[in-house]
Amino acid sequence: MTPYPLLTRVFARIGLLSFGGPAAQIAVMHRELVEERPWLTEAQFLRALSFCMLLPGPEAMQLATYAGWRLRGIPGGLIAGALFVLPGAAVIAILALLYAQYGTRPETEALMLGVKASVIVIVVQALRRLSTKALKRTSDMVMAVAAFLALFAFSLPFPLVIALAAAWGALRSRATGDEPATPATDATRKGTAPATILLWLVLWLLPLPILYVAGQTLLFDLAAFFAKLAVV
Repeated sequence: MTPYPLLTRVFARIGLLSFGGPAAQIAVMHRELVEERPWLTEAQFLRALSFCMLLPGPEAMQLATYAGWRLRGIPGGLIAGALFVLPGAAVIAILALLYAQYGTRPETEALMLGVKASVIVIVVQALRRLSTKALKRTSDMVMAVAAFLALFAFSLPFPLVIALAAAWGALRSRATGDEPATPATDATRKGTAPATILLWLVLWLLPLPILYVAGQTLLFDLAAFFAKLAVV
């Protein structure tokens, strides 16, 4: 079982190095959790990534939370999820203060332009690395191209594309006899009870009535907006 100090150090490192958006963040997690440490297998990582892509909300944070939960149950998931968010939150708070002070200066505009260019390179590199891991067969590449064309060229609904891809994957799995997913361990399975789900749902929505009763209209509107955004 992964020790908590080691789990904390690894996910703190992931949180500090997660630049460039979801693609780059997922690539960092793949390097740390699959390549450098045998904490997740390639198949486990890709299955978790696929599942997180289907869920509402940020898939990179969900993937980090899943990885921590898989390793040490609910405490591990909380550690991984918090450490994935907190470093970025601290950095963006500092940058926001600096931008409010110096944002109108031409040097700041030049700095932001350089950051944009470097982030594009990070994202392209991350996508290339992930594609080599996920698209191993010609049929995988064909499906990826078809999904891209369906979404961007023909503007088909995203749920329809996902449903068609899932049906194709199920048919291919039966034909090829792909390895089934590894079941969850007892340490992780115990966190899936309905009572646990209800508890976290209540904790998630708890700020809304508190803000409403306190008369914090602006904060209530912000919380309600982002709660809806997380769902859809």
